[in-house]
Amino acid sequence: MAITEIHSTEPASIGRLLAQRTLRGIEASLGIAAASVLAVLLAVVLSSVCMRYFFNTGLVGAEDLGIWLHVALIAIGAPLSLNSALAMRLDVFAKMLPSRLYPATQVGADAFTVVTALVLAFGGHEIMSMLGGVSPTLGVPEWFRFGFLGGGGLLIFLVLILQRVGEGRGVQGLLSIVIGAAIYAVIPHVAIEVDWPPSIVLGLVAAFGLVLAAPLPHAFLAAAYVAIAFGSSLPEPAIVSSTVTGISKFLLLAIPFFLLAGGLLTASGVANQLVRFAASIVGHRRAGLAQTTLLTSVLFSGASGSSVANAAFGASTFQPELVKHGYPPAQAAAIIASTSVLDNVIPPSIAFLILATATNLSVGSLLVGGFFAGGLMAICLAVAIHLTVREQVPQARATGTQRWQSARQAIPAFGLGIIVVLGIRFGIVTTTEAAALAALYTLFLGLAARLGIRSFYAAFRQAATEAAAIGLLIGTAGPFAFLLAVDDVAGLVSDLTLLLGGSALAVLLLSNVILLVVGLVLDIGAAILLFGPILLPAAVAAGIDPIHFGVIIVVNLMIHGLTPPLGMLIFVVSGVTAIPAPALFKAVVPYLCALLVSLAILCAWAIVF
Repeated sequence: MAITEIHSTEPASIGRLLAQRTLRGIEASLGIAAASVLAVLLAVVLSSVCMRYFFNTGLVGAEDLGIWLHVALIAIGAPLSLNSALAMRLDVFAKMLPSRLYPATQVGADAFTVVTALVLAFGGHEIMSMLGGVSPTLGVPEWFRFGFLGGGGLLIFLVLILQRVGEGRGVQGLLSIVIGAAIYAVIPHVAIEVDWPPSIVLGLVAAFGLVLAAPLPHAFLAAAYVAIAFGSSLPEPAIVSSTVTGISKFLLLAIPFFLLAGGLLTASGVANQLVRFAASIVGHRRAGLAQTTLLTSVLFSGASGSSVANAAFGASTFQPELVKHGYPPAQAAAIIASTSVLDNVIPPSIAFLILATATNLSVGSLLVGGFFAGGLMAICLAVAIHLTVREQVPQARATGTQRWQSARQAIPAFGLGIIVVLGIRFGIVTTTEAAALAALYTLFLGLAARLGIRSFYAAFRQAATEAAAIGLLIGTAGPFAFLLAVDDVAGLVSDLTLLLGGSALAVLLLSNVILLVVGLVLDIGAAILLFGPILLPAAVAAGIDPIHFGVIIVVNLMIHGLTPPLGMLIFVVSGVTAIPAPALFKAVVPYLCALLVSLAILCAWAIVF
């Protein structure tokens, strides 16, 4: 009997090992390719800057080449994030189901991914066959750019199959392929008449995908395809075209550069110098170590622009020290998560870059507004920490000499913030160029710290993968945003505010309620892309400054990094510290209230001034 079992399981085991080995090889190759594309992209932008400032000329086609490389980066990097936190899966609801039903939700989630992969692959191919012309600056056929995502769709499909076989879930993977392929084949031949506009159908289907724990970008794209059967004005090629158009913006190139700068800053050890400087300033005060965590988040915000990056850094750096100094583990982790909110508010902020892309607001003005909002949020958090923490082991007061030494050692990190903020604010460089210069600056810091090739590669690979995940989300939100505009959802919001009186107070109340609701289930990037263009016209009509309102949108949505069920920052810290997410959601309540107070003050300021 034992011999029979061994022989019966050998083929499955061999197939599983073969799938795992093949998957590792593909992911390694994609990692090298993504890191290489990011390096070339950085070189292109920096070369353009040098040509303009040192030779008073330009690099022909640099902007178009940068955009095309960015699309290629997203196509290459998207499969790498398929089975990680970057996939943006909302698996809270699926995990609440009985264990026997969980496999069914996994099949459903994978079916969304299959539909997405097929839409990208075949929709991209259809565009390539229809599109003519050559790029006037690059001399390359225009269909190349759309072919990148078509290839990305095939890679997503291949990686999904290998992952499921390698996990021993080949039957589930096959079932999801059958379901996804059937949906893809049937939709063009079905016409379903309902009273709801296509954008509502798209939203409901995407919500169903989220409940099943499908990756958020895949839920959006698959739902856009399903909406064709309900009268959507976007056929399959237009869905892919809208996705590519959404990521074909030069401003978005700043995202991978800022992510790279933050990664290199941490790898070079300069981030730890910020910690020592913060400790020398506030470490001796009541709850000094927690206040040091907060001040480090404020300082680190000027470097990374990513709350997720700061949450991971803080969880690994501060959590053990906070617990050692007598903090309850859950409270320590909650402080880290809540202070990480500041990174997407204090410049440079990826959230403000996305908002500027969606609404055409001035990036420089948004960053200035982020400074004031971030400062206000930091003050509110400092008060909450002071009131809630009873530190058992106080830190020694730093001497003047120690403070001066720590400040001097932290100067390299401050230099990064100066390059970014002053360069953008005074119009010396564009946002993307400032981000590229920031990445170059941290490259020099890494060389000064004698980082090895592996460390540099790891930083480039991680930044490329994170940027690809964010870029895919931005692109796949494009069809949804288009249908919302076609269905005049912005007009409905304006009509509703008029019913409430049309005042600035009515607009702010309605907007905050909408954002507080959608922020519970949507990633901040998706919420900004979908609802920023809808809410902004109503705010302007009510006399609210558009920049101030944009800051309110970002602050409101960033707070949702701490709220269930999505709570991205909570789950990041939970993953690093191994503290259960429910315990963190409970412990973060005082700091969540402090951030809500800061949001209320910002809204009051918009009304008064």
